[in-house]
Amino acid sequence: MPLEKQRPLELEKLIEKLNKAGIKYILVGGMAAVAQGSPVLTFDLDIVHEKSVTNIQKIKDLLISIKAYQRRPDNFKLKPDFDVLQGTGHMLLSTQYGPIDILGAIEKGLGYDELIHNINKIEFHGFEMHVLDLKTLVELKRESKRPEDKQRLKILEETLEQITEDDAAGLKM
Repeated sequence: MPLEKQRPLELEKLIEKLNKAGIKYILVGGMAAVAQGSPVLTFDLDIVHEKSVTNIQKIKDLLISIKAYQRRPDNFKLKPDFDVLQGTGHMLLSTQYGPIDILGAIEKGLGYDELIHNINKIEFHGFEMHVLDLKTLVELKRESKRPEDKQRLKILEETLEQITEDDAAGLKM
């Protein structure tokens, strides 16, 4: 059986849905780098969520409404494992608006509560997003063992250096 084709990411729609649902999250990963000017390629939206009972219920309701199912190599459509939302695990999902990865924690076991102090607030199509700052992304990727993180590291470092130079010159982005 051939693999099911992944729906393309409809970033604006997913961000709109997350924000209209009132979900507390931090944008991390490749899209966080892109949002801060880094020219990297990414095909999904990675978020770390706040783990309150209320926030988890909002995530569950959203995932049901956007027809989320776990991404698997065998094309078997498996419902999301909502118990994962309470811990540090990951849910790699496909939705009607493309792929979203909901992460309980990222490198070093850092979750929402630890990361919220290292964010930039970025407006995107009328919505305020909390985006993990580029400096923290670079620091975490330097310690990563994943080959794709090592490949992106140089680009992230160069972007951070450029932003730092622009800030120092008074060219705040």
